[in-house]
Amino acid sequence: MTQGTTRAARRRYYDERETWPQERREADLFARLPAQIAHAKAHAPAYARLLADIDPSEITSRAALARLPVVRKSELLELQQRERPFGGFAAVGWGREVLRVFASPGPIYEPEGNRPDHYRMARALFAAGFGEGDLVQNTFSYHMTPAGSMMETGAHALGCTVFPAGVGQTELQVQAIADLKPNAYTGTPSFLRILIHKCREAGVALSLRKAFVSGEAFPPALQREVAEAGIDAYQGYATADLGLVAYETEAREGLVLDEDVIVEIVRPGGSEPVPEGEVGEVVVTTFNPVYPLIRFGTGDLSAVLPGISPCGRTNTRIRGWLGRADQTTKVKGMFVHPSQVLAVASRHPEVRRARLVVENPNLSDVMILECEVAQGDDDLRQAIETSLREITKLRGEVRFVPPGSLPNDGKVIDDRRKYD
Repeated sequence: MTQGTTRAARRRYYDERETWPQERREADLFARLPAQIAHAKAHAPAYARLLADIDPSEITSRAALARLPVVRKSELLELQQRERPFGGFAAVGWGREVLRVFASPGPIYEPEGNRPDHYRMARALFAAGFGEGDLVQNTFSYHMTPAGSMMETGAHALGCTVFPAGVGQTELQVQAIADLKPNAYTGTPSFLRILIHKCREAGVALSLRKAFVSGEAFPPALQREVAEAGIDAYQGYATADLGLVAYETEAREGLVLDEDVIVEIVRPGGSEPVPEGEVGEVVVTTFNPVYPLIRFGTGDLSAVLPGISPCGRTNTRIRGWLGRADQTTKVKGMFVHPSQVLAVASRHPEVRRARLVVENPNLSDVMILECEVAQGDDDLRQAIETSLREITKLRGEVRFVPPGSLPNDGKVIDDRRKYD
């Protein structure tokens, strides 16, 4: 009997929702959303405060959702220090509903609920070819951080058996490959590469044939090396707070969004969604009853890809991780935040987009606010410079550039200082 399942021998999609028309998916998500917001208000003290004036029954569209405040991950550390253990964002306390508590760097604490596949990773693993009968060598950490549990619970939901290898101990991991012959791998792509090389050095036949990798970049050169080793590897985008956000499919064109999240791409430092295709910050709303995050700003940059995936999944696709949105910098001893740049631009409707460039000719900090405007004159320039000084408490120059000329990379602050 052949170990594991083959893609040809199983159903093509995890569930029927993956091929729903987009209109049906949107209707379903926003029909469910009011109850989730009401649940968050009733059981999570932070949302009782943040959404005190919000009627959940009115939040039935993306436009309505966009009026709610964004809670950014960068704020969670301070919020959790004020209100233990989860900053008031968890809807339950200790007991049967919370199986584990994990700590991400900071530390920021996250609860794992008692539902099967709490992090919804099964969908992504299924798209990567995982299924009943697979033996998965899970090399994500089981200590303190949730990555190990995220992969294990998703694999269990598919009927896989898991070898909880954890991180490091390379020689023992190679020995396990020789003895157990696992056919599937979860972990970082760099550690997968190490295992490939170590197996070759030890003369151990590499049994791994499929992989789901996350946690770091998976560049094309490494993708080719893994494929040449006979491993079909897929990427995913997930966080400790949100679980699965998006996943790669056999089409290899961007990442398809999970069916149980609402994803917005917003102006970095702000809350306004950007036009489709423009790079911005990933903001996610979940339907998790234990940790009901509403408009949670991940701090990650991405952009929506137009159209649907050739694999047949109809949900929105994103380009994957494109950097960090938190571009706060210090100029002449003063912090300047992306939200301040957006506040300057919002005062002047002539400005379509703006980017603050920070340079240091002669080792002296200089701010230049580049503004996309159709027509600009000295009066507008002076008015914007005044707004910049009032909001940042720093003097800066304003430079007009043609509409559409600023790079589509999500940057609101571009720090170009050099200290060589």
